[in-house]
Amino acid sequence: MPHSLDPHSSGDDTPACDRPAPDISAGVPLLEPPGWAIAQRALFDLLDDAWRRFARDFTGPDGRLNYTGPLTTRDGVDDFYEVFFNWPQLYLLGGADDLLPASEKHWEGVTRQLTELDMLRDEFERGYDWFHQGESLLLLYFLSMAAPDRWRERALRFAELYVDPANGNYDPAHRIITRPHNGSDPERTGLFDGDVYPWLPKEAQTYGFPLDWIPEAANGPFPLSADPRLGNQMRDRTGVGDTAVNLAAAGLVLNAWILSGQERYRAWIIEYVGAWRERTREQGGLIPDNVGPDGDVGSLLEGRWYGGHYGWSWPHGWHSVGHAACVAALAAATVTGDDDYLSMVATSLDTLIGHAKVMPYTEADSSLPSKWAVELGPDRHTPTPHLPFRHNDSGWFDYNPATPPVPVALWHHTSSQADRARLEGLREADAIDWRTVRPFRSKEDSGHEKAWFAFLAGDDPGYPERILAAAQAQVRHRLRRIDRYGDLDVPEADIHVWQLCNPVVTEALVQLTWGGPQVLYQGGLQQARLRYHDADARRAGLPADVAALVTSIDPEATTVELVNLSPGRDRTVIVQAGAFAEHTITGIRYTTCADDGWIGDMYDYGHTEPVISEAEVPCDGPYLTVRLPASTRIRLTLRLGLRTGTPSYRTPFDGSNSHDMTGESA
Repeated sequence: MPHSLDPHSSGDDTPACDRPAPDISAGVPLLEPPGWAIAQRALFDLLDDAWRRFARDFTGPDGRLNYTGPLTTRDGVDDFYEVFFNWPQLYLLGGADDLLPASEKHWEGVTRQLTELDMLRDEFERGYDWFHQGESLLLLYFLSMAAPDRWRERALRFAELYVDPANGNYDPAHRIITRPHNGSDPERTGLFDGDVYPWLPKEAQTYGFPLDWIPEAANGPFPLSADPRLGNQMRDRTGVGDTAVNLAAAGLVLNAWILSGQERYRAWIIEYVGAWRERTREQGGLIPDNVGPDGDVGSLLEGRWYGGHYGWSWPHGWHSVGHAACVAALAAATVTGDDDYLSMVATSLDTLIGHAKVMPYTEADSSLPSKWAVELGPDRHTPTPHLPFRHNDSGWFDYNPATPPVPVALWHHTSSQADRARLEGLREADAIDWRTVRPFRSKEDSGHEKAWFAFLAGDDPGYPERILAAAQAQVRHRLRRIDRYGDLDVPEADIHVWQLCNPVVTEALVQLTWGGPQVLYQGGLQQARLRYHDADARRAGLPADVAALVTSIDPEATTVELVNLSPGRDRTVIVQAGAFAEHTITGIRYTTCADDGWIGDMYDYGHTEPVISEAEVPCDGPYLTVRLPASTRIRLTLRLGLRTGTPSYRTPFDGSNSHDMTGESA
């Protein structure tokens, strides 16, 4: 990488990835395997069977989904890619060796399929909103992370669609993405191809309409095919200029920067996200959702800061705006080391919290009843903080329970007291016990952040086993769905059935092994305190038989326990600090066993408890090698310098002539 982000440089010019790593061995005997470790390895085994059954029943020989119908609107690309978004993520966690090539095959097959359906050009979305494009691209981001050399060309080519103004998506003079539906086809303008936006009756009933304030809307009701809010006015007022959900495009450019280190990608993120940060400040700390082609907020909406496409008024509000803004702010903070970019998200979130109402969900005007019926369960009747997700001429509305992905992502990145206090304040105001683990698997494969936060706070030592049990239940539930729907001739209206049957469940493994939240679903890149590599297989992920549990993500004391459940095979794990080796391990404490006296002599019928002590070793790099003899365990407490290195998809096995983490010559 051509530059350093390290504000605390020690003067050592050796790249962090190439600095010699400590090599320690576990010496504490594994006598009674912890339940969480057994459950974790059982989940890996179950998932290995599950993804193969889905591929067998729902996909063809070239990896495409079994679908022969058309796609009659601009919608649908995301539904094809989303099915597989967490498959390469599971590989990175420690899934089967052949899961990565299978994931690549499915991307290739679905891409050919969507090209044949005229939804892609040059392998990229012709033009659609970034609420959906961000979902589509998660698969690409995890493939880039798992196999950077193979995916670099595509990832950079896709990023150039936005970084190079010649492609028509970006206007550097006004620092805007030029239209809400953007992509590889500059001729795909507006928001729809016919006379009106393809809005279905159920969607209209649930989310309402855009442009409620135009005079023509007062003369309704109208049939959807003739509603003035969905026709020319929608095209002319919200189909051009920038919208806040376009901020998710920063994730695509961040991925290219991590792959290449090219300054042009970093500069684009700084310029584009910086412009939105300025607009947020000018708006008093609340991010606006629309910018006209002239670069002015509200210029096509008679001065309104709200009302843009997929913005504050319609259809999802904070659920789309907040997530896209968080993706972008994290990207800018990552490439600059300046966490002030996160302020445009934090101040917007705090504005919503300032308008919160504590009430049972049954009293709210939420537009997401199916989501909360599952996630709240019987606590639908329990008072809980509700935030307004949407805003129009009448003020704030669409109150929903406070969703944790954005505040958790902010806290995980900064580890600041302010971001932690925000979460603690929400918890204190909540009559629902945050330790509750609900048995659900959303399409985002997330939603258990509150219980994870309670665990990290030290309030719920039983969380690991409960969340792993819930994950197992969801896998088995979805396997039953595969049995039921695997032979279905899927019509266009039911293409979400693939997501509902995807049996890969990774949220629990991400939280427990990586010490991170599930990826932000609208186009984020993974957050993690730690990752792992199998030194013997020379690949990413935990080795077979090894389980990991992160119990603290405090940078001063990030704590993880590693267990080798195998009674006869030694394993070697390389611990990596950060999702992209962007953190530096500056100190290590680990548990060790004084001697073998606990075994006793050959005539003893039992054993004495081993004498456990702690040792310390210095470190100054992103990697640590841990040797785990058969039936041993070790607890590591790591002091981390957060974001003191340049993020990279490089692994400890790549391109280093100075050091090989396995202890062998490179």
